[in-house]
Formats: sequence, C-alpha cells, structure tokens
Amino acid sequence: MSAAFSTPSNRNKTFILLAICVLLAIAAAAVGIDDNPLGILLAFLSATAFVIAFVHPWRTTKKFLFLILASLLGFILFIILNIILDTAAQNPETAGGLPDLLQSPIVNAMSIIIAMICAAAFIVGAVGSVAMVIRSRRRPAPARG
Repeated sequence: MSAAFSTPSNRNKTFILLAICVLLAIAAAAVGIDDNPLGILLAFLSATAFVIAFVHPWRTTKKFLFLILASLLGFILFIILNIILDTAAQNPETAGGLPDLLQSPIVNAMSIIIAMICAAAFIVGAVGSVAMVIRSRRRPAPARG
C-alpha cells in the first residue's frame, strides 16, 4: 500500500490534493493554455498538486533526492522519445496514419502534461529535500547510551 493511503489522515489529504489537482486542471482548460500565462500557471499548479498528493507523507531527504533524479531522467527520456517520434512523423516514408496520430491534439496535450509533471516533480523534490535537510538539522540526534 502506498504511503499516501497508509493512514486515514494521509488518505484524506491525498484525496483533497487530487481534487485540487482536478479543479486546477479544469480551470486551466477553461482559461486556455495557448500563450496564456494564467492558464500555464494553473496547469503547472495542477501538476504540482498531483505530485504532492503522492509525496506528502515522505519525511526523508533520500526520497526527495530520488524524486529529483527520477524527474530528470523522465524528462530527458521524454525529450528523446519526443524527438524520435517527431522525426518519424516528418519522414515521408512513415506508414499511413502514424504522422496524423503523432501530430494530433491528444498527443500534444499528453506531451504538455508529461512535461509539466516532470517539472513539478523536480521542484517538489528540490524543495522537499531542502526542507528535510533543514528539518533534520533542527532536531537533536537521539541520545544513545
């Protein structure tokens, strides 16, 4: 079971954050994200709420550093895949409907969502790891004896 659902309190916080994520996504879609800073901000906040919904129970720097690494690797792999698919879509020898599929609005929307989630995960990981370092320095080490 995920830590986000391990206790009733965590479960409630997770559902509230996911509801906020959905509401922000709806607001971003209503405002529009094409060349609209407010819409882009709402979409980014939606992605951030999505990431926080699953990492809010974490209390170690190591987990947040892993999130930073995973978001960077995910973003790099996404860029590589996007370049390969874009090249395939523009190749005149590409079979039938593949170029149409790769240039469809749904694929473009998914690309934006993936990029936003990777960026939000990176920022949440960075802020979370700094917060955990500060938190661990404030707490005195338990006495061993």
